[in-house]
Amino acid sequence: MAYITCTDLAVGYSPYIVAKEINFEINKGDYICVVGENGAGKSTLMKTILHLQSACEGSITLGDGLTPREIGYLPQQTLVQRDFPATVREIVLSGTITKGFGFFYSKEQKQTAENMMEQLHIADLASQSYRQLSGGQQQRVLLARALCATDKLLVLDEPISGLDPSATDELYQLISELNANGTSILMVTHDLNALQYASHVLHVNKDSSLFLERDAYLESKNYIKLNKEESDGMDS
Repeated sequence: MAYITCTDLAVGYSPYIVAKEINFEINKGDYICVVGENGAGKSTLMKTILHLQSACEGSITLGDGLTPREIGYLPQQTLVQRDFPATVREIVLSGTITKGFGFFYSKEQKQTAENMMEQLHIADLASQSYRQLSGGQQQRVLLARALCATDKLLVLDEPISGLDPSATDELYQLISELNANGTSILMVTHDLNALQYASHVLHVNKDSSLFLERDAYLESKNYIKLNKEESDGMDS
C-alpha cells in the first residue's frame, strides 16, 4: 500500500478551489516533483497533504504504516526565517519534538540530532548561529531538522529558492542521496532541471492534474508548454 494516496482531491480556500481532480500516490522510494504554473496550487496542495488546511473535496489516505508524525516538512523560507536567532544544534534538535514528550530533550533525541548533523555534513556548524550561515548551509540545517522526524517521507516546498547554482547542485545531490537510501521525496519546484532526479512528476492544473512517470511526462504536452513558458520568461 502507498504511503499517501490522493483521490479526486480539490484544494484551495473554501469555497474557492485553486486545483482539482488531483489523483496520485506516493510509494516507498518514490521521488516526485510537483510542477505547474505560478498560482496553480502547488504549495496549497502540500499544506493540504500535511493537514495544515482542509481539502475542499476528495480524500487523502495514509498507508504502509506511515503516520502524520513521520512526514518531514521543509517549507519555503521567508526572510524572517532566514534571520532566526538560534544555533544550528537548537534548530536541528527541534525536529525531534515528535519523538519525545516532556520539557527536556532526551539523550536519544540529542543523539538523533547529532547523527543527522553528521549525515548532512553540518556537525562542524553545530554551535554557529543559523542567521550567519549561507543559504545552502541553512537548507542543510532544515533538511537535518526534517530528517529528525522521519526517514520515510520528506515534503519539500521550493527548497532551492534563493540559492546560487553551486548550492542548488549540492542540495539536489543531497536530496538524491537521501532518496537512494530509501527516503521518499515529494518536492514542489519551479526548476525543470530538477526533473532529472525524479521518478514521477505531478503537474498541477486548475481543472485537472497529470501524474506520470518522468520519461512519459517529458513527452507530454503539459511539459512542452510549461518548458516553453519557463524559457520565454527567462528571455523576457
